[in-house]
Amino acid sequence: MKTNLFQTTIIAFLLFVSAPAAFAHALWIETKATGSKGKPQEISVYFGEFSENDITKSDKWFSDLKDFTLLVISPTKKEIKLKSTALENKYQAFFTPDEEGVYTVVMQHTVKDIYGTMVLDYNSSANIVVGNKLNGNLSTNNSNKIAVFTENTTDIRKNQKITAIAIYNNAIAKSQKVKVIAPNGWEKELWTNENGEISFTPIWSGNYMIEFSQTEKKSGEHHGKKYDEIWKMATYQLVVN
Repeated sequence: MKTNLFQTTIIAFLLFVSAPAAFAHALWIETKATGSKGKPQEISVYFGEFSENDITKSDKWFSDLKDFTLLVISPTKKEIKLKSTALENKYQAFFTPDEEGVYTVVMQHTVKDIYGTMVLDYNSSANIVVGNKLNGNLSTNNSNKIAVFTENTTDIRKNQKITAIAIYNNAIAKSQKVKVIAPNGWEKELWTNENGEISFTPIWSGNYMIEFSQTEKKSGEHHGKKYDEIWKMATYQLVVN
């Protein structure tokens, strides 16, 4: 009996020290902000800590993260499901735009394994502008339940203010904390206003990441395991010129 109790304690401890790393990490999309009609566009999905440039190798991803769903939604709302290939430190996919306008790249995955008593739900998105048209530049083109969106897609430049909107369950998210991460790892926490907006002025060029999370107090079973809450996270890539 003592042996069983000791083994149970050790197992619980190991789960406690290993699971927070998976919980703290994020899934995010990286792609070029512009594309060309008829030319393949590369999309990469990473897992790790964007702010620390800490990228987990693809064969070490937690649970069934590799089974994420990756879609591209065209300016006229056609859905293109992409198949990803595992590389050393990311998953890679390609699609070829056949319209001019703004494409929305959407990734979603609800993790099979429970973290403690919490379900982890990862979401990510990015926008790609093809040609000179702005049709399709809509937050509603993102099918995820939690997301971030900005209308500044076409001309994001350093030292110019950017405004982004946080969305949760198809509504703007008022008075919620949102994190902005710069290419060099600098971070800033902001709170959305009554319109669900945050604003900031980038002072460096490169890839920025916006992170927005929510926790639902909800009980149930997920793959045979009981849970008490669902943690949802959204990441959104911005490319600053």
